[in-house]
Amino acid sequence: MFRIARSVVGEDAEAEDVLQESYLRAYHKLASFRGDSTLLTWLTSIVLNEARGRLRKRHSMVGLEQIDASLQDTHRVIQFPSKFGSEDPAVSAARAQIRRLLEDAIDELPQVFRTVYVMREIEQCTVEETAVQLALRPETVKTRLHRARRLLRTSLQGTLATTMTEAFPFMGLRCARVTEAVMARLEADRR
Repeated sequence: MFRIARSVVGEDAEAEDVLQESYLRAYHKLASFRGDSTLLTWLTSIVLNEARGRLRKRHSMVGLEQIDASLQDTHRVIQFPSKFGSEDPAVSAARAQIRRLLEDAIDELPQVFRTVYVMREIEQCTVEETAVQLALRPETVKTRLHRARRLLRTSLQGTLATTMTEAFPFMGLRCARVTEAVMARLEADRR
């Protein structure tokens, strides 16, 4: 349920809030559960409704730190974020790992597919430019690109399959925190 909520609201903390509200709503409405669907389906719809409701209530807001920074910097008309030097080191490290993973997968492609893939996807050559440079027909370029993509997808899926099921974990401290908050609110409601 956490992953579903997070996929809608896009933030861990807000997804936890969505879960708390959803579990409370489900608890209070449990008597109205008719059994037309599975309990999981019913809970999922409650989570989705709560998450979507929060999205509708959101307003475009600017953080105070952005306002303060813009007031201090009066010599620029429009502030553009710098791509180099200001990136979080953890983001840089993650990007480097992903790039290495992609490079390894591309390196494993058969040479005829790898060259077409690099020219079309990385170097952004057109089908015609790639065909001329490699002395191929445009149809052959398209076919090889399609096969290269399929091979890459298979390779990356095999590499990432176990990681996908571990994405956005909801266990340990996070689960305990949400459970404690829900139980505390239920106890408060009883009083």
